Amino acid sequence: MRRLLIQGSLRGRLSRWLALQAAVGLGLVCAAVYIVIAWTLAARQDDILRQKQASVQHLLAEGRGAHDLAGVRHLLNDFLAGHDELSLRLQDADGRLIYETLREAPARSDAKRLDFAIRVPGESGATAHATLTLNQQGDEALLARLAWTLALAALAGTVAVSAGGFWLVGLGLSPLHKLVEQTRRVHALRLDRRLDGSEQAEELQPLIAQFNALLDRLDVAYRQMEAFNADVAHELNTPLATLISSCELALRRPRGAEELCDVLASNLEDLQRMAGIVNDMLFLSNAERGLPARRARVPRLALLAAEVVEFHEAALLEAGLRSKVLGDAAASVDAPLLRRALSNLLGNATRYARPGSCVEVQVRALEQDRVELSVTNEGAVLQTEDLLRWFDRFYRADPARSQADRNHGLGLAIVAAIARMHGGEVFADSAQGVTRIGLRIAGAQPSLGASAPASAGTAAVGAA
Repeated sequence: MRRLLIQGSLRGRLSRWLALQAAVGLGLVCAAVYIVIAWTLAARQDDILRQKQASVQHLLAEGRGAHDLAGVRHLLNDFLAGHDELSLRLQDADGRLIYETLREAPARSDAKRLDFAIRVPGESGATAHATLTLNQQGDEALLARLAWTLALAALAGTVAVSAGGFWLVGLGLSPLHKLVEQTRRVHALRLDRRLDGSEQAEELQPLIAQFNALLDRLDVAYRQMEAFNADVAHELNTPLATLISSCELALRRPRGAEELCDVLASNLEDLQRMAGIVNDMLFLSNAERGLPARRARVPRLALLAAEVVEFHEAALLEAGLRSKVLGDAAASVDAPLLRRALSNLLGNATRYARPGSCVEVQVRALEQDRVELSVTNEGAVLQTEDLLRWFDRFYRADPARSQADRNHGLGLAIVAAIARMHGGEVFADSAQGVTRIGLRIAGAQPSLGASAPASAGTAAVGAA
């Protein structure tokens, strides 16, 4: 039964539920009507028997000139004339029959009886036993006709409600069919289309809003994918063209071993750059597939940050920058990944910091077992629309793509992927000549000891 009510189309399911509801509702109403009428008829029959009992007792008490049994029978025959549904039987104390109506006795199930004692007028003035019987066949036939009428009415009402419900449900679902037609027109080449909810029911508005928001995200993702494919082609095309040209030039005429070694060394640099791009893309691909971070307790993140700063010390000095590590916290993190993220952030700050300024690496414990790591530098203020795209793949704030031989625009995208692998997110803000970029991750733990000044260790960390 349940399977029948939940399978099929929405229109069919709603129509079946309406039919079931109508059948149950009309059935209960008809049953209530039948019960009330049957109870009313039963009460009326009881009242008739009590009234006739009182009438018979009053009639025989007055006697009306009846001084023998013949007179009593005559009075009773006159009283019962025209009451074919009533029968009366009188017996004396010895069980002898005094009076009985000459009518066909109804079946026991179709009759209602009332027994009472009555004094019979006459010379003896004896008390007799009276049985008053009411034939219920007429009322039973009326109830039977009523039952059939109510059953047919309930059935007809159920059919009418079902047909009307089927039509109304179809009418109510017509906007949904229009919505389906709108979704059919949305495809990969027309992700700019949106669903029009102006004619839709209020209950469908949240679904339409969520679907349109999903289309917005898909549109952005599709555009990013197209831009990513173009950027990948550009990033790989340049070194490939350089390699091909270098090899062609080297093969045009005989060359010495030293000259060939120079060509191979130049080609090796381009190959290493291409390998770096491929490795970074592979890392991003694994991160997007949900690759988790391999966490281990790091009691002092400031020491980890100091190691990264020491690795970038030469680049910082070359750019005329100072650096310092502020704050400390303990956390359960993937230390190599976190070093890579900090290295990318520090490398990004080194490229855009104002010479003579200080680059700050800050470690700060937050609420809800989270920790924040950020790199702050002084320099040109970044536009808000640029901040939103800094973590996109191959995005560069410099349209001229300067330093493209060393930086291919995946560094901050890798930072965002590492943050997601740790259950966190990235952030960036730029105002009043200060730019701050970092990540917030889950996994902060209480520090086991007092914080000490961070000292640089020795670790090999590379920047993307």
